Amino acid sequence: MNKIYFTDKILAATILKLFPASITPNQITIFRFLTIPFLIWFLYVEKYIIAVPLFIISAFSDALDGALARTKNKITNWGKIYDPLADKLLIITTAIIIVPKYLNPILVVLIVFFEVLIVSSVYYREKFKNITIQVTFIAKMKMLFQSLGLTCLLLVGIFSLPFLITISEFFLYVSIVFAFVSFLNYSL
Repeated sequence: MNKIYFTDKILAATILKLFPASITPNQITIFRFLTIPFLIWFLYVEKYIIAVPLFIISAFSDALDGALARTKNKITNWGKIYDPLADKLLIITTAIIIVPKYLNPILVVLIVFFEVLIVSSVYYREKFKNITIQVTFIAKMKMLFQSLGLTCLLLVGIFSLPFLITISEFFLYVSIVFAFVSFLNYSL
């Protein structure tokens, strides 16, 4: 049985009610995959006015597909593999492009390192130890802080407010702490 989080219940009672019943979590994940090349392009050409809402919508789609899958019992093997992959691609590609412009590039290395470490750990446990891994609150918090941190940096491209860089750095370092704890959680 998959754990349904409080946020899942809120999303199911509000935003997910706006979705037609025919929409599946996997379709939302595919949507997230499809947004990534466009996001990369808009970041590359520095069209932050488009990149910011695209990133926010794409990152928020992670919460939506997870809530839909858990509350409607629509979890699939495909989704278990590709939903986290879409998340990692979204966060890693955005971080690689935007973080070095404003923050120490070591932060990108840490983000990528922990994402690869977590995926490897989960893959190992599921493939070789036959342990089914479910999303944890810690992993959800990691994604939230990554998304908030990257959103703040993207907003700097529009508003040029230095305090957003400081806030972003704080959120991204907090996300690394959650990534470390998440790795420990998945590897024990």
